[in-house]
Amino acid sequence: ALLTEGPPALERFRLTVGRPVLPMLAHSASSVAEAVGKLGVCAVEEKLDGIRVQVHRDGGTVRLYTRTLDDITDRLPEVTAAALELRGERFVLDGEVIAFDADGRPRSFQETAGRVGSRVDVATAAEAVPVSPVFFDALSVDGRDLLDLPFAERHAELARLVPGPMRVRRALVSGPDDLPAAEEFLAGTLARGHEGVVVKDLGAPYSAGRRGASWLKVKPVHTLDLVVLAAEWGHGRRTGKLSNLHLGARREDGSYAMLGKTFKGMTDAMLAWQTGRLRELAVSDNGHVVTVRPELVVEIAYDGLQRSTRYPAGVTLRFARVIRYREDKRPQDADTVETLLAAHPEVRP
Repeated sequence: ALLTEGPPALERFRLTVGRPVLPMLAHSASSVAEAVGKLGVCAVEEKLDGIRVQVHRDGGTVRLYTRTLDDITDRLPEVTAAALELRGERFVLDGEVIAFDADGRPRSFQETAGRVGSRVDVATAAEAVPVSPVFFDALSVDGRDLLDLPFAERHAELARLVPGPMRVRRALVSGPDDLPAAEEFLAGTLARGHEGVVVKDLGAPYSAGRRGASWLKVKPVHTLDLVVLAAEWGHGRRTGKLSNLHLGARREDGSYAMLGKTFKGMTDAMLAWQTGRLRELAVSDNGHVVTVRPELVVEIAYDGLQRSTRYPAGVTLRFARVIRYREDKRPQDADTVETLLAAHPEVRP
């Protein structure tokens, strides 16, 4: 169109209700202090551990899209009903869908994801695991494309359309001098069972499809000391190296329950060292997996737990990655299954 009609043709290619756009994403910050220090005057919002959803309404028609632009309208009738109750007739809103328990705390991410992913018997699924939309941005309202407006103005439009209980909680922060308020908000968010916060520049536009530096997510890092039970021979540039670690936590009887695997976070030097060390501890090698004596302790960072029938403890680690080896610790100093489950009651089998 540009080549044949010239620049005026670009006016036709705008945000359109019913045609989804890729969502704006956030970079990571190590702390609220770092995020506020970079952005100054900002909003600190709850980071929900749900499924990203983009809600399009045109009169009585509602369409729901995921972050990968999949149409999931038919799977979430309660979200469609909620969108039809809002004041506007024509809009595009950005948010999350999440399942809450009877006390208003978030259910496990796995339950929310399983509900959103379910394509059969929607009525039964909705009764068993109802989900709620929680909105945090407005991309279009009443035919007005808001993408280029500052976030403060977009949020004002959102607040006009969406009642408080359906908007993400937030705190406005005036800059680094107001850091205690941001820290207090983070602490309250974690106490409510959510995974962290997103700190947002009030003056930034909505950068669809980009991981903008004006949104910074802050999540506390969970760590565990686990025992290496086995490792898998690597592929590609890791050929000849033991790479994918099988990770175990102690049981009460002194045995170990595998919680998952990871090959992330390893430097070349670490790969070389662990290959040599694990070969010293090897008790069997089938050409793919090397089983080792459970003597080597490794510190692992992870984002959370989810239920799993694949592993003996009934749970597995989410996004596990290696921080460092702890040769100063004995296997009996490693974390236990019970300690882990106590820290994550939402996924206790």
